[in-house]
Amino acid sequence: MEKSRVLIVGGTGYLGKRLVKASLAEGHETYVLHRPEMGVDIEKVQLLLSFKEQGAHLISGSLNDHQSLVNAAKLVDVVICAISGVHIRSHHILLQLKLIDAIKEAGNIKRFLPSEFGTDPARMAHALEPGRTTFDDKMVVRKAIEEANIPFTYVSANCFAGYFLGGLCQPGLILPSKESVILYGDGNTKAIYVDEDDIARYAIKTIDDPRTLNKTVYIRPPKNILSQREVVQIWENHIGKELNKSSISEQQLLASLEGQSYAEQVGLIHYYHVCFEGCLTNFEIGEGGVEACQLYPEVNYTTVEQYMKRYV
Repeated sequence: MEKSRVLIVGGTGYLGKRLVKASLAEGHETYVLHRPEMGVDIEKVQLLLSFKEQGAHLISGSLNDHQSLVNAAKLVDVVICAISGVHIRSHHILLQLKLIDAIKEAGNIKRFLPSEFGTDPARMAHALEPGRTTFDDKMVVRKAIEEANIPFTYVSANCFAGYFLGGLCQPGLILPSKESVILYGDGNTKAIYVDEDDIARYAIKTIDDPRTLNKTVYIRPPKNILSQREVVQIWENHIGKELNKSSISEQQLLASLEGQSYAEQVGLIHYYHVCFEGCLTNFEIGEGGVEACQLYPEVNYTTVEQYMKRYV
C-alpha cells in the first residue's frame, strides 16, 4: 500500500520535531508547515533546514491565513497537529478550529490527528478547575472534527517521560535529585510513562492503519505502568543510593494552589488527577479505543529503566 503524504503543523515544537523525524523514518512524504515570518528565531530556522536536508518539504503558512492552510492540506492525505496544549509553555488548542475549517474545505484529508497526546479528555469531565480547561478545549476540538465528518485518530500517550520521569514525578522538576523526593500520598498510584520519541513513532504507525480509524489509540507500554514509588526505586538502583522520602497529601497539594500562577495551577491539577486519582490506569479500554503496543509489537519501546539511565 502506498504510504500517505503527511502534513505536520507545529513541527518545530517539543513533540512536533519528533513526529517529523518519525514520519520521514517510516518513509512518508512529509510536509512541515512554518510561519512565513520567523523573526530571528535562528534555532527554529536551522531545525527547519535540517528537516529539509532529511527530505521534508517546507510549506509556508499560518493558522491565521485560511487559504494557506487549505493549500497545504490539498498537498497531503494526513494532517497531524502538534501545537502546544501545555499551559506552562503555551496553550493554543482552540487554534485547531481554524485548521479544521481548512481541512473541511480542502475535502481530501483521509486522517486528522489533532493535538492530544496526553490524558484522554473524554474521561476527564470530572476534572477540577482550572486544570479541566485543557480537557474541555480538546473536547471542543473533537466535537468540531466529528461534526465536520473528518476521519480522525486521537492519540492518548499518557505521561511524557521528559516531564514526569526527569523530576521523579514532581512538578517543576525535570532532573532527578540524588538526595530526596516528595511522594504523592503513599506513592503507590500507577501511571504510564512514554518516551517522547516512542509517542511519535506510535502516532505515525496509526495513520495508514484501518484499525485506528475514528478511534482513540492509548499508548500503554506494559513495562512502563508504574507507581511513583517504583520510578523512585529504579532511580535509586541506578545511583546506588536511597533517597530521603517525604510525602504530600491530596489536601496539601490542593491547598498549595493558592498563590500559584494560573499555568502552575493547571499543571498541579493534572498531577493531582494522575498521581492521586490514577486517571490514566483506572479504566479498561473500551470499544472506541485500541492499544498501541498490542497493535505494533514490532516497536521496541524505551522502558523506564532504560530512560532513567540517561540521568546517571
